[in-house]
Amino acid sequence: MARASIVRHGVSCKRSLGISVAIAIALLARPADAASFSLAPGQLAVGAITTYAVQGDENLLDIARTNDLGYGQLIAANPGVDPWVPGRGRAITLPGIYLVPEGPRRGIVINLSEQRLYYFPPDGRTIETYPIGVGVQGWATPLGVTQVTGKDVHPTWYPPRSIREEKPELPEMVPPGPDNPLGDYALRLGWPSYLIHGTNKPYGVGRNVSHGCIRLYPEDIERLFGEVAAGTAVRVTDDELRLSWIQGELYLAAFPSKQQMDELAINQPMTPATPANLASRVTDAAGSQRDRIDWGIVQYLALKRPGIPYRITKATPTDG
Repeated sequence: MARASIVRHGVSCKRSLGISVAIAIALLARPADAASFSLAPGQLAVGAITTYAVQGDENLLDIARTNDLGYGQLIAANPGVDPWVPGRGRAITLPGIYLVPEGPRRGIVINLSEQRLYYFPPDGRTIETYPIGVGVQGWATPLGVTQVTGKDVHPTWYPPRSIREEKPELPEMVPPGPDNPLGDYALRLGWPSYLIHGTNKPYGVGRNVSHGCIRLYPEDIERLFGEVAAGTAVRVTDDELRLSWIQGELYLAAFPSKQQMDELAINQPMTPATPANLASRVTDAAGSQRDRIDWGIVQYLALKRPGIPYRITKATPTDG
């Protein structure tokens, strides 16, 4: 089977990193729209990697929102590109391919490290995914399971005491409108101090910007708000690695750490750092086929953290 020849960061990916054309076309469902994919039983990946030619004076913030990607997600997939002046006509990689989160396929699943929210509608045949803004250092979202407890249209924001102590200039109440950081829609959670909501600053999606709440683009929260009912389960994880076996090959996606994402957000070089549990996670996932793992590729991905799933099993003699 011929494999797509993809070059990332000066490394030829034809043998080890390329996602096969067959998988990109046949296994990974094409998006029904910006956020929704069909999902067959047992399917472990959705979407596809595509490219986009920069138009006019667009920057990566513009391109991220137009393509429903997070800013940090786009930066990680395009190292070396000037985010503010990428250059007219430059080909930008759109990393729109995702490994389906492990665990129950129901409700909302959030991975803070990935800066992405997944929603499994009750029909069981689709999956939706949205980029998110998450908490800054020191303001983490709780991990674990909760549920949607309420839904507010044009919410009023009452800054908690902890935030007002940090920013004493804030009023006790911010009414609905363009100055409200909650945007036009908010999903309340079983954790009273935390919401899934919109934003009046969409450039914060794909960054560490909040005090623990989950922010979505205004158009994304409007859609999600209309679909999610009170009582919907919400599961929050924080995992820098995701591994999945697809058609006999093991794929790894490595996401930037919170510190690395902060560096990317200010256009600074990402400090290389390998996840502490990398070897054990890969070995456990590989099981009896651990001898097929290309550890050079694993280490490379763990250091570069592109966020895109790549094959980490060695090519078999029948591979092209």
